[in-house]
Amino acid sequence: MTDLFTEDEVILTVTRLTRQQLGRYVEADLVRPHSAEQGMFFRKVDIARLELLCDLTQDLDLDEGTVGIVISLVDQLHGARRELVMLTEVIQTLPTDLRSRIGAALQRI
Repeated sequence: MTDLFTEDEVILTVTRLTRQQLGRYVEADLVRPHSAEQGMFFRKVDIARLELLCDLTQDLDLDEGTVGIVISLVDQLHGARRELVMLTEVIQTLPTDLRSRIGAALQRI
């Protein structure tokens, strides 16, 4: 099984997505496919993002400007989560007494 999908495969997979919508989402930089001589290629995360875009525009009837804001907030949330995971991993490498002091300090907040 491949991890990259062609434009045609994406249209078949994301059943509510039209080719025109896909073009608009790419043009608006809401999804960023890999470009090659053979065309655009999408990852699984792009397909999930396109499903979300269809939910926002079709189910919630959000306009493309509002969708851009929502997607930006989702991206920020994912970034913050990644940073929190990295911070947690770093704290786990610290000596036990220091981890305990950090935990105590966090509980006081």
